[in-house]
Amino acid sequence: MLVSFDQVSLHYGQNRPALVDVSFKLTEGGFYFLTGPSGAGKSSLLRLVYGAAKPTAGSIYLFGRDVAGLDRTELAEARRQIGVIFQDFRLIPYLSVLENVALPLRLMDAREDYIVKHTTELLEWVGLGGKLNVLPSGLSGGEQQRVAIARAIVNKPKLLLADEPTGNIDDKTAVKILHLIMELNKAGTAVLLATHQRNLVSAFGRPELRLEHGYLAPPEPEPRESGEKAA
Repeated sequence: MLVSFDQVSLHYGQNRPALVDVSFKLTEGGFYFLTGPSGAGKSSLLRLVYGAAKPTAGSIYLFGRDVAGLDRTELAEARRQIGVIFQDFRLIPYLSVLENVALPLRLMDAREDYIVKHTTELLEWVGLGGKLNVLPSGLSGGEQQRVAIARAIVNKPKLLLADEPTGNIDDKTAVKILHLIMELNKAGTAVLLATHQRNLVSAFGRPELRLEHGYLAPPEPEPRESGEKAA
């Protein structure tokens, strides 16, 4: 099992809890939507998955290991297998497109020839091969999002977490971004994508984790076939 939450809760001080008794499992190579209105707890759940926050109660298993039992080195190793697309992109403004995407590989001390070759090929794959030396300020919103995606997947993660990756771009570009992430998923990377855009969830028809006021809602029943009688 790739990720498992068992009765996980998260409280920020004395305020209303962000998450309450959340339990779910993500399988290797799966694609899941994480939905719910603003403030439902989507970003908090993603923070727990990649280790930016610790649960107030419950257990989290990541790649088959209890996160609570991992030391700093082991947790850092686990996090290197996770790519994250942040809602605000978080591109470094004074680095070029290529340098932004190459950063995770440089932090891993990869060989320079591999960094340049792999990063260039990846940027061509996302349609930015002609903008390797452009700064983020010279890109459109959709282009910046594709840079963020490329940076998140450059080290070939087992799991990709995407926090509202289509929230600040037009619908046409949003569909292109979703198709790009789908292609990555087909190559073997599991995806957990947070969104409030119901049209995207309906269009792509993948499993859904739906949060409401910090609680994980039960899955909606499958629609009956026409002519099927109720029990």
